[in-house]
Amino acid sequence: MKLRQSQSYPGRAGLAERVNGNESATLELNAQLDAEDLLSPPRSLLGNKLSQSNRRPLKIVILGRSITFSPGCGHAATYRGLLRELTARGHDVLFLERALEGNGSDLHNPPSGRTERYSSLKELKGHFAGAIREADFVMVGSHLSEGIEIGEWVTRIAQGATAFYDFDPVRTMAKLTNGEGDYISPTLIPRYQMYLSSTGGLLLDYIEKRYGSPMARPLYCSVDARLHFPEQQEIKWDLGYAGNYSQDCQPILNRLFIEPARRWDDGCFVVAGAQYPRSLRWPKNVKRIPQLSPGKRRAFYNSQRFALNLTPPGAIAAGFTPNARLFEAAACGTPVISEFWPGLDTFFKPDDEILISHSRDETLIYLEEILELDRRRIAYRARERVLARHTTRQRAVELENYALEILKLSAA
Repeated sequence: MKLRQSQSYPGRAGLAERVNGNESATLELNAQLDAEDLLSPPRSLLGNKLSQSNRRPLKIVILGRSITFSPGCGHAATYRGLLRELTARGHDVLFLERALEGNGSDLHNPPSGRTERYSSLKELKGHFAGAIREADFVMVGSHLSEGIEIGEWVTRIAQGATAFYDFDPVRTMAKLTNGEGDYISPTLIPRYQMYLSSTGGLLLDYIEKRYGSPMARPLYCSVDARLHFPEQQEIKWDLGYAGNYSQDCQPILNRLFIEPARRWDDGCFVVAGAQYPRSLRWPKNVKRIPQLSPGKRRAFYNSQRFALNLTPPGAIAAGFTPNARLFEAAACGTPVISEFWPGLDTFFKPDDEILISHSRDETLIYLEEILELDRRRIAYRARERVLARHTTRQRAVELENYALEILKLSAA
């Protein structure tokens, strides 16, 4: 299963040889990933080669949209994971979130680190200025109410390293181009010592060159390996998809999911997500689940033979934009079918760890013709890749190394 050197991965080419060829190869379910690919850090990650002797406990302050509100909020899940893992690594972490009326009454503070709330910008400045000044590293997240004002204040008084963490940089860049920035501005970007982005690739160069960021680096989404893992479940569906309705993604869903379902009457399909129009006509062999809570995702992925992952066209154009559902499915041992996007082959090896589809027919070939042992082998390798590089623990290590690198440069 050789990786094609192409920006437009053909996916279907050579598939017949893989599913009908040397069956003995498919028996190697315990084959390990190539040591160099598994152990070497991604080229774009800063500071992965820092020696352990450079590690020291840090005082860290994170200002984010939410950590206790909205259990389905991706921001909250990411922050909870970072807080837990950074604290486990010996750091003193304080998370500051805005208190919103009517939100989060059924949620408790994270078990790790410290979480404090403020009701206004005035209260934030009055109560937590000391913590900001004394911190070794301060990170401000995107989509924060009064984020520009907070960022200007933080970068003015902080004596340690500062960073901005953007959960949706593609949209942020589009808003800045239209003059619509509300949590970051062109003049604020260069004041942060680092711009952390959930999208990597060429977008990082754009942020540095267009807006003058001293350093733009990736901090991709991740998966909590304690919550997502293989378990014995009845296989109910041949192909599943988890995601709310998106007008941008719907044409891709039609091509890679709905059309195959219509073509393959004997197949069983499932879509979990909200906001789909009532006028949308689903094939009879597609089960609809209106909403999928985080606690049910493991069972959902373990109940399907394959999982479909979709990426919005804007993110595809930017490249290097994995989403959390991609890592979650792989961590659960469910092989993923995805359209190709620039950078995908730096996260997973096509054919070996992920399956690429551009059409209804390619999706159907995977569903109908792949041997069970081969399916399990792909799933095994993808899970190994995720556990090695894309867990919340790994992201915490990367964030720690970023902070230490900034502090090292500042002290030079």
